[in-house]
Amino acid sequence: MEAKDCKRKVILTGDRPTGRLHLGHYVGSLKRRVQLQNSGKFDEINILIADDQALTDNWDNPQKIRDNIIEVALDYLSVGIDPEKSIICIQSGIPALHALTFYYMNLVTTQRLSRNPTVKNEMTLRGFSSSEGVNNNEAGLPAGFFTYPVSQAADITAFKATTVPAGEDQEPMLEQTREIVRKFNTTYSRDVLVEPDILLPENETQRRLPGTDGTAKMSKSLGNCIYLSDDPKTVKTKVMGMYTDPQHLNIADPGHVEGNAVFTYLDAFCTDEQFAEYLPEYANLEEMKDHYRRGGLGDVKCKKFLIKVLEEMLTPIRAERARWAADIPEVYNILRKGTEHAAEETNRTLEEVRDAMRINYFDDDAIIGDWEAWINH
Repeated sequence: MEAKDCKRKVILTGDRPTGRLHLGHYVGSLKRRVQLQNSGKFDEINILIADDQALTDNWDNPQKIRDNIIEVALDYLSVGIDPEKSIICIQSGIPALHALTFYYMNLVTTQRLSRNPTVKNEMTLRGFSSSEGVNNNEAGLPAGFFTYPVSQAADITAFKATTVPAGEDQEPMLEQTREIVRKFNTTYSRDVLVEPDILLPENETQRRLPGTDGTAKMSKSLGNCIYLSDDPKTVKTKVMGMYTDPQHLNIADPGHVEGNAVFTYLDAFCTDEQFAEYLPEYANLEEMKDHYRRGGLGDVKCKKFLIKVLEEMLTPIRAERARWAADIPEVYNILRKGTEHAAEETNRTLEEVRDAMRINYFDDDAIIGDWEAWINH
């Protein structure tokens, strides 16, 4: 029996605080977190604000991370993350994560890390050829980013998470964690660490929401986001400027819904009930798509419907955000309490790890007897 089979069901998830959260975060993870939180199927849900990991590529601008800690917390609370049911914590305030990262680095080779797709892609972007072992960019790759998968493994195992909700692109990271767990448990002959399972989004649309430009994943750095905290005027402006079908020049022209960001968003967010309320000439999205494909349906009409769909979802989120924003000291207190709880919990894992490695010198005075026996021998 694997160690995790006899353990509590624990979730670990989180985000890097590099900016406000957007619709991509909501459809890809936040909405699911709330559902999991309220399902009653898990013993504990931990949501980590990964500020340490955000510093791996923002090391020269820690103020950016600091500025976004509260922003991310407000976004969590506004979508329904309940601090009575979920632990919201800050990575840098949990010392066990740093110690475990250091120990795990001895269980992973640089060659293995360089094969991790996330690291490999970043190395390519920065001009570093792992296959040739040549750094074509004098700046190189920060060691902190290179060991990012090890840090993530420390996060997951410190909480003894059995489930990690994530996209398919994170599967290599989870496999790296499993390898570290197996290596540790085998090396030290203890089933201390737990192998996590990945929990993928329920449908393909939720796995990768494109940006408003339709060309890439929604990304803060690309400026193609609709943020959860955007006001109605901003949402309208962004939707009206969204990428659709470049060949659909006139209303009468047949249109393509594949690759059309407006229809991708409608796939992700709209319901049949919303058609009945806002656009009753169509029973559902498929009827609307058929009309667009035939020709005779303009982009503006589609976008106006999408605005109503998004506003129905975002209006209560904005209201909840404003409620929490009116009491920032309480938001700060939630983060403090959550981080303290997480520090205590992960310290227990760290103690077990050190015990397995027999480096818990001051908790195991058998070292005295071992030393005396060696001298007498």
